[in-house]
Amino acid sequence: MAAEPKQIDMQDETRLAELGYKQELRRDWTLMHNFGVSFSIISVITGITTLFSYGLNTGGPGSMTVGWIVVSFMTFFVGLSMAEIVSAIPTSGGPYFWAAMLAPKKHAPFLSWLTGWFNFVGQFAVTTGISFGCAGLIATAVTIKNSDFLATPGKVLGIYAAILVSHGLVNTFGVQVLKHLNNTSIVLHSLGVGSLAIAVVAKAPTHLTASEVFQHFYDGTGDPGWSVRASPAYVAICGILLGQYTITGFDASAHLSEETHRASWNAPMGILMSVGVSAVFGFFLMLCLLFSIQNFNDTVDPTTNYGEPVFKILVDVFGPDGALVLIALIIICVWHCGLFSLTSNSRMMFAFSRDGALPRFFDHVDKRFSSPVRTVWLAAFLSFCLSLPSLGSAVAFSAATSIATIGLYISYALPILIAVIWPKNLVKGPFDLGLFSRPVSVIACCWVLFITVVFCLPEANPVTSQTLNYTPVAVGIVAVGTLGSWIVWAHRWFKGPTRQLEVEWGQTGIVVEEKTAAGPEAEKESKIE
Repeated sequence: MAAEPKQIDMQDETRLAELGYKQELRRDWTLMHNFGVSFSIISVITGITTLFSYGLNTGGPGSMTVGWIVVSFMTFFVGLSMAEIVSAIPTSGGPYFWAAMLAPKKHAPFLSWLTGWFNFVGQFAVTTGISFGCAGLIATAVTIKNSDFLATPGKVLGIYAAILVSHGLVNTFGVQVLKHLNNTSIVLHSLGVGSLAIAVVAKAPTHLTASEVFQHFYDGTGDPGWSVRASPAYVAICGILLGQYTITGFDASAHLSEETHRASWNAPMGILMSVGVSAVFGFFLMLCLLFSIQNFNDTVDPTTNYGEPVFKILVDVFGPDGALVLIALIIICVWHCGLFSLTSNSRMMFAFSRDGALPRFFDHVDKRFSSPVRTVWLAAFLSFCLSLPSLGSAVAFSAATSIATIGLYISYALPILIAVIWPKNLVKGPFDLGLFSRPVSVIACCWVLFITVVFCLPEANPVTSQTLNYTPVAVGIVAVGTLGSWIVWAHRWFKGPTRQLEVEWGQTGIVVEEKTAAGPEAEKESKIE
């Protein structure tokens, strides 16, 4: 007989208490809701639309299709490893909490600090990539009907600010409707985008051949491009950013685990379902768009493609009026993607502040709205700040997406690597890879190391102040700041995640039995004090 919902909730709350926390967030999300948030944040229509121009110019259709397959395959290894860990440690802290639970006691605070700050930066950087991309789409859509409109960086930044405010307001006052917006988002991203893809390829007057889609290499990285200055392989490898950035953000299933029923099973399933469905669905969408290109040269030419090649494809196939209807659908999907990205950001930042890494001011859940309101607006503010370089840089958007991708994937890989080095500290939950656990984790870590190097490489030639990829600078600042702050002062007071209930119960004289933080079955001493 299936367990009653109240019984399941008690099991979830008991497991959370074993990890040292009390239930503060509303736990009313199902597997589909958990999957839906990650699926919405991955949002293949967002990544593909906003980086379609980057993909066409950095390797062309051939690199886009093959790169998507490779990225999807390798990212699934990362997802498998993360799913196994979140099954054992289902808390909203996600990667930084895992790092603390899995590392030896003496290393736990430092590794938690390092993982947490990379995840912190990746969180708001991915929101920047999504919502700033949405602002760019809105500005570009206006030019389709009004050729006199000039989408200046200042105007795009203003639209972006308005989008962030709308996301902040919904996450502040509309927590109870987020679940319903999530259902809407799933429908839009599946049936809506699927219908769009089928309509485009069905209505297109002509289609590219299979060889033009799967074998056509194009280098639009400069004059001469990097295929001449370096090699075609260099360009093709840089081009995988489109796929890797798109399939990013699935740690949202972990960050929402404290709001999900049967979190030890549903959270890992949310991760795997979101990665797998997005990989297949995204490949289908990309193929439909590529096969529907009417004139490749016009589609990659910024003077004729409205600044967004996907918009050019839609206008060529449906005309301006029909294209605007479908563009509106795309923008609505991207808006939902940004909304739930901010939701995920705020949960991670709330957990990070609850554990002392951020000022205690942000460790607050508004009782009226059951929402961590302060971290909602912190995430929105930081996301806006990261967009400011767009006022003076032509590659700011791709740099923001690189920062998001690197920051998040480093934070994914660190706890996975820790589990490889100290496997006995991972007491498995219901989702268990068994003998495949370590090989899968090693592959995942190697892939993250590879993309970290790739996304720091220059993307455009020649390298100038306008085309400089400032990703390595930003990632370097995060690394130096994180390590420097730890050496100078954080090592004195940051002890890793705080076992909240032990602190509270200890103050009332109640003795709490020590359990290992990495699993309910172990009898080891807790990693965190």
